[in-house]
Amino acid sequence: MSSTIEGNPTPPAGVADAGTSELETALARRPGEHRVLTGDRPTGPLHLGHYFGTLQNRVRLQDLGVDVLVLIADYQTITDRDSPASLPGDVEALLADYLAVGLDPRRATIFAHSMVPALHQLMLPLLSLVSVAELSRNPTVKDEVAAAGIDAMTALMFAYPVHQAADILCCRATIVPVGADQLPHVELTRSLARRFNRRYCDRCAPLFALPEPLLGEAPALLGTDGRKMSKSRGNAISIGASADETARLIAGARTDSQRLITYDPGDRPEVSNLVALAALCLDRSPHEIAEQVGDAGSAALKRLATDAVNERFAPVRARRAELIEDHAYLREVLRAGSSRVRALGDETLTLVHERMHASYL
Repeated sequence: MSSTIEGNPTPPAGVADAGTSELETALARRPGEHRVLTGDRPTGPLHLGHYFGTLQNRVRLQDLGVDVLVLIADYQTITDRDSPASLPGDVEALLADYLAVGLDPRRATIFAHSMVPALHQLMLPLLSLVSVAELSRNPTVKDEVAAAGIDAMTALMFAYPVHQAADILCCRATIVPVGADQLPHVELTRSLARRFNRRYCDRCAPLFALPEPLLGEAPALLGTDGRKMSKSRGNAISIGASADETARLIAGARTDSQRLITYDPGDRPEVSNLVALAALCLDRSPHEIAEQVGDAGSAALKRLATDAVNERFAPVRARRAELIEDHAYLREVLRAGSSRVRALGDETLTLVHERMHASYL
C-alpha cells in the first residue's frame, strides 16, 4: 500500500529528495510502501522501444512487490486527434501487449482513463493553481505539438501536464517512472501538490505527497529509418509483429557502407542500434555482438538481430495472439482494475472536497 494516504503525506524514508539509486534501494527494501503510476495512450501497437524502455521495468517493479498502477490513457488520445472508431480495439490491443509481456492483473492494476471520473474532476481545482504563463513554458508540450504536426494547440493539449498531474495525485502515487524529457511534468505535479497543501491544508495535515521521478537507464532504440522509434513514424517493430514482418523491417533498416561491424553509437548510430537490439534480446553486451559479427557486414548483423528478436519475442507473441482473441477476459481485467482505481479516486476526491470546504453531504 502506498504511503501517500490521508494523515501521512510524506513519502517513505529514503524517497524524499533522493536520486534514482536511492529510490531503487528504497523500493528493494520496502516495496509494499510504494505506489507507481505509469501508462500509455492507445494510439498504436507498442513496439520494441517500449518493451526495453518501460515495459520490462514495470514487470520488474511488479515482481518486487510494488503497487503498480498502469493507465490506459484513452481520454488523452483526443489531445491531438479525433477519437477513432477503432478505439475499443486499440484499448484491447494495448491491454493484450501489457499482459503478454508479463504484467499480471493479480499483482498490477490496469485501468482506463475514461472509467475513473475522479481523475478528471480533480483537474479543475488543479487548473486554478497554475498560470497560463507557467504552462506555456512547458517544453514537453511544445515538443509533442511539433511531433504531431498540429497547427493550432487545443486547450486540452495546453493543459496536458495538469491532466497528468491529476492522474498522479488522484491515484496518490509516490513514484512516477519517466524519461528525462518527462521531468517537467513531474516537477509541475510536485508544485501543484505543494500549492494545494499550502492553500487548503493550512489547519490540517497536508493531503498530497510529492511524487518522485524514477529515471530509467534503458537505451533509446532507433527506428528502422535511423530516427527515434515511434508509433507515429512508421519505423517501429511492434511487440506483436510476426517473424516474417520482423525480418522484413530489419532487412530494410538503415546501416552504413563499412563492412566491419563496431559498436560506436556516436559515429555509427544505425549500425550500433542493430547491435544494441541484438544484445538486448540475447542479454549480451553490444561489444560482444559487434565482435561476433566482425567483418561479415551489415547483412550478417541484420540476420543476427532478426533471429535474436524473433527468438526473444516468440513466447510473448504466442501469448498475445491468444489474449487478443479473448475479448471477454480483456474487458474483465479492465473492469476490475478500473473499479479498484475508481474507489481510490473517489476517496481522494472526497478528501479534496473536505479540504476545499466543498463537502455538503
